[in-house]
Amino acid sequence: MGSLRNGSGRRGRRLQNDINVVPYIDVMLVLLVIFMVTAPMITPGLIDLPSVGTASEVPTEPVEVQIDEKGELSMRVRSAGTSFRPVDSSNLLAEVQAVVGPDTPVVIAADGKVPYESVLKVMDTLRNGGVSKLGLLVNQSAAEQATN
Repeated sequence: MGSLRNGSGRRGRRLQNDINVVPYIDVMLVLLVIFMVTAPMITPGLIDLPSVGTASEVPTEPVEVQIDEKGELSMRVRSAGTSFRPVDSSNLLAEVQAVVGPDTPVVIAADGKVPYESVLKVMDTLRNGGVSKLGLLVNQSAAEQATN
């Protein structure tokens, strides 16, 4: 009949039509173990963000620039009895420099609904104008109540 024999009379191997997947499974399991061992060793990028509860106290008489929810600017020297006066964004730097000394800090008090970009524009304007002590004013009492 049709037996497979080579020239020496022995029976040869039959050809297989399917793929042997056992070696592929072994390789996959080895890779899985390697990934499971190395994954905890990879540290993601960490950022140390400041928290509102640990913000430093505001100096006694800084210049305060206020941005309301409409984006309008006003400023005052933070001392007893002073009130905010409106300031045009194009004149902000000139008016702040008129009252700022070399050690006078400037704080920005922005409404929570003000876009982040507006606050950054004011900070950038003041920083480029030579204001070295610049900070953001936060409501610490609200932060303390939220943590309690």
